[in-house]
Amino acid sequence: MLDFEVGREYSDGAGEFRPEGLRAEPGKNYLSNKDESVPLFRNKYIEKLTKVHPITPLVIFCPVIAYLLWRSIFVFSVSLFLMSALIACGILCWTLFEYAVHRFVFHFETKQEGLLQELQFLFHGVHHAYPKDSRRLVMPPSVSIPLGLLIYFAASKVWPEKLLPSFFTGFVFGYLCYDMIHFAIHHFSFSNKTFRKIKRQHYLHHYSNKENGFGVSSPLWDYIFRT
Repeated sequence: MLDFEVGREYSDGAGEFRPEGLRAEPGKNYLSNKDESVPLFRNKYIEKLTKVHPITPLVIFCPVIAYLLWRSIFVFSVSLFLMSALIACGILCWTLFEYAVHRFVFHFETKQEGLLQELQFLFHGVHHAYPKDSRRLVMPPSVSIPLGLLIYFAASKVWPEKLLPSFFTGFVFGYLCYDMIHFAIHHFSFSNKTFRKIKRQHYLHHYSNKENGFGVSSPLWDYIFRT
């Protein structure tokens, strides 16, 4: 079992794990709608790994994008047209990856108490419990860096070496858009009609029906799969 600061686990009867003593009020799908959080681990060093400043992904991955573009242009001499097409493909693949992970991993539910419920709460349940927690809205480097390396390795088995940097540029750019849009949805107002629709869909996912609206940066795959 994971060593939660907040105590032992419990189930609300619907396969929804939350730490002991943390129960939503009747009719609510969250525990707090303020910019606050709950400690997850007794170990302060592990606890720090679960929180991140929202600008951190930009600091880490913008240089990665710059390096990938440099390789595409100056090492492999990829044409502007081909590079643009590959970047667009990478962004599209990100949106599908985002949708699939959100739907099938983050919202995987089991009524069997134990490790799976604890992991689901750690990875995503805590966000639904504290949707405005500004330190847990973007992916922490302890997750994004190993995951990025794993995906790059997998992509290298599919894409030729010459094309991989352009494709992965789009994928990483899509990820950054996801993180920044997700943070903005929970902390900013939009005047742009498109972004207002994106925010509305995500708020419906949080506050109305968590079985719909799995796309955060784009509603594309929700339209395709009718979720």
